[in-house]
Amino acid sequence: MHTLAAAGDSIWSDMFAFQIPATEKILRTVLVYAAVALLIRIFGRRILAQLNLSDLVVVLLLSNVVQNAIIGDDNSLSGGLLGALTLVVVDYLFDRVAFMIKGSERFFDGRPTTVVRDGTVDSRTLRRLGIRDSELQTVLHRLGADHPSEVEYATLRPGGAFDMALKRPEQNANAGELEAAVRRIEARIDERFAALDARIRSSEE
Repeated sequence: MHTLAAAGDSIWSDMFAFQIPATEKILRTVLVYAAVALLIRIFGRRILAQLNLSDLVVVLLLSNVVQNAIIGDDNSLSGGLLGALTLVVVDYLFDRVAFMIKGSERFFDGRPTTVVRDGTVDSRTLRRLGIRDSELQTVLHRLGADHPSEVEYATLRPGGAFDMALKRPEQNANAGELEAAVRRIEARIDERFAALDARIRSSEE
């Protein structure tokens, strides 16, 4: 009985007892969060966009690389939950600060970067972002453009998403525009038939 009780106490202790101080756990998590956010802010715009396989590999490995820095020597359930809670709270606080302080989102997230403007690719910006022409072409094609010359603008957002607008002649018509075009055609046909009918009647008179 004493052995079973001791084993039970050991299991619960291993699961829930902090193996490093809670303050150290919180500090580790905050510092790793800030460091990763800074790295992505400086270098990681194209990583977030995940333009190719290597970008995906970096994203997957990054979490594994910093895992030990957050965990330290603590493998307890309580330590993991505290680290997860700290991450969520820190992320929430960053979002609240960005929401309350005007212009702070540019500091935290950076600014959108336009890579195509009026059909012209900004090659210098592409080189700075580390985006190859073939990768840009793939993105534009996925968004509905066959060639950069069809694009009014294409912008890489801080979160890694691309925004694109086609030039007006290249845009697909929506349902409302199609209906309006059909109504105009029907009106023209009705006018032509009315004019033809009037000519026929006048000739008969």
